[in-house]
Amino acid sequence: MKSRIVLAALAAAVLASAACAPGKSVKSTPAASEKVENVTTLPGGTIPAVPGLNGEKLDEAAIPEANIRGGEFVSDPGLENVYFEFDKYSVSDAARATLEKNAAALKSRKDKDVLVEGHCDERGTIEYNIALGQKRAKEIREYYMRLGIPGDTITTISYGKEKPACQDHAEECWSRNRRAETKLRLRAAAATVAKQ
Repeated sequence: MKSRIVLAALAAAVLASAACAPGKSVKSTPAASEKVENVTTLPGGTIPAVPGLNGEKLDEAAIPEANIRGGEFVSDPGLENVYFEFDKYSVSDAARATLEKNAAALKSRKDKDVLVEGHCDERGTIEYNIALGQKRAKEIREYYMRLGIPGDTITTISYGKEKPACQDHAEECWSRNRRAETKLRLRAAAATVAKQ
């Protein structure tokens, strides 16, 4: 009996690590009411070129994220949230315009580290939404990098559905929860904590 439990635990661990491997799609069983669409990634971990931005491709794995440890990241009134369609993590035209404004503001704040938080609405499992929120945060980080923000000053985190902006159970509220927030932290604060 004990050996069956151990084998089941090992099988679950192997499946979980395989699902989280770089370049792989994370598969989870969503709630019955949630429609899931296949997510496509380019081979080799390359990022699709963004029209109008010199056609550059980035390899996210080659550019390490900023250290999330350190001082607290806080909201900045000059940085706007971007929003996503249901079960999507691609950057819309409206989001691109917002990110371009945000990037201009970030370029004038070179003493700050950037945190991109990925959020989801309440539909779907916790695991599914954590994975989707991370994809959203990574997409925004990559777009900022295309706009000239150094990748090593940007870090990401997913809160999935755990930090909703709105508590109502309706599409108007859900659309506000499907978002990415950009927050800042003074770089010196992070360096001080790292030295301790």
